[in-house]
Amino acid sequence: MVYKKFKIWLLKSRWRQVGFVILVVIIVIISSFFVWALTPRGPMEEALEALESDDEVRVSSGDRYVFEPVEEDVEVGFIIYPGARVDPRSYAPLAREIAKEGFFVVIEPMRLNLAVFSTDAASEVMEVYPEIEKWVVGGHSLGGAMAARFASREEVDGLILWASYTPDDLSGTEIPAISIYAELDGLTTVEDVEESKDKMPPGTKYVEIEGGNHAQFGWYGSQRGDNEARISREEQQRIVVEETVGFLEEI
Repeated sequence: MVYKKFKIWLLKSRWRQVGFVILVVIIVIISSFFVWALTPRGPMEEALEALESDDEVRVSSGDRYVFEPVEEDVEVGFIIYPGARVDPRSYAPLAREIAKEGFFVVIEPMRLNLAVFSTDAASEVMEVYPEIEKWVVGGHSLGGAMAARFASREEVDGLILWASYTPDDLSGTEIPAISIYAELDGLTTVEDVEESKDKMPPGTKYVEIEGGNHAQFGWYGSQRGDNEARISREEQQRIVVEETVGFLEEI
């Protein structure tokens, strides 16, 4: 009898040990994920400088980063979803240059720096700024993909993808869209963009940046898995701004 009780106690003890080990492993995995997610890339010094207001663009920060032209009445707003684990401030130079051309631009931070957890973030922006008549959503990499997902669910006036593609079928919609991607992108490759074209809205404009790569869509340095660009970050940014502004002007 004593031996049988000892065996039962020993078996239960082993299961407790196994359960404790499993719990520790789960805690380590979850903790590692949060540390990974909450340590985003960037911003570079140029991005921080772009957060300063001047006589052309007024910049405000709080729940989000807002860029608005000082002396113009604005009708079109552009909401930017940042790429995965990229500090939202890393897109400040882009947002600033676009705002200088007469557009209301918002960089919307994502929960845990991952747009997959903030797909509907644009809804809140639209509610906060009801004076903006037309809204375009877009973003970089995962941010662009989740902006496209938002566009598949909610009414928007345009979609802008930077080094991204839609995870949902938008081929049956009439949403004006532009896809700007880079020849040497090692993360969102040219092949990825080509293969997703049948899911984009009819009439989508495609712009390939020769010599560009993935990381140069922002100001956060280099990125693992990406290819080395053959053009400067400034040149790639100039093309992105020019094409984005041209699209917004047509909205």
